[in-house]
Amino acid sequence: MVINAGQCHYAAGDRRSGGTTSATFETRRRNRLTSRNLNRFTASGRAAAWVLAGMLLLGSGLSARAQSEGHNSQRGLEGAWRLQLTVRDCNTGQALRTFPAVFTFAKGGTATVITAGQLPSLATTGLGAWRHAQGHNYSAVTDAFVFSPAGVWIQTHRLTRAIEVSIDGDAFTDTVALEIFDTNGDLIVTGCATSVASRLE
Repeated sequence: MVINAGQCHYAAGDRRSGGTTSATFETRRRNRLTSRNLNRFTASGRAAAWVLAGMLLLGSGLSARAQSEGHNSQRGLEGAWRLQLTVRDCNTGQALRTFPAVFTFAKGGTATVITAGQLPSLATTGLGAWRHAQGHNYSAVTDAFVFSPAGVWIQTHRLTRAIEVSIDGDAFTDTVALEIFDTNGDLIVTGCATSVASRLE
């Protein structure tokens, strides 16, 4: 087959036209891909922003809930308490006398108690330690020195308490075992008591 010059010119023009079309198609394809990638990136960015916002809202909600519902219960026994202590007959449980006291349970496990059950001139402040047992249950032991009216040390009073804090953390009840020791450390008297307490704030 013989191709004349006009046909050659047309064929060459067609190849050039095809090359231009191919380059245009490639540019458009790249633009579509770039646009698609940008859309995907934007969508994933929006999704990440929603996830982050949700996490922040959830976290702040949980924090607020914990502060409003569990502020006291999270502290457990730690803090200051106003007590009504009732001395009881160990055999019958009958109440013998009732008087107020104030207890503080410090972070780290130290305890302090002052009571209206003894004249301040005849007894020291009770000092001791407390610890968590399990759940809402705690124990505490305090010692106080007792003196005669002449100012002579005559006894040590030890109070051992089994304490149960309420679920909301605002109250507790306990049973108390009293032990009285002489100056040689010999146990001479035992006693029993219970108390009810409310958080002092």
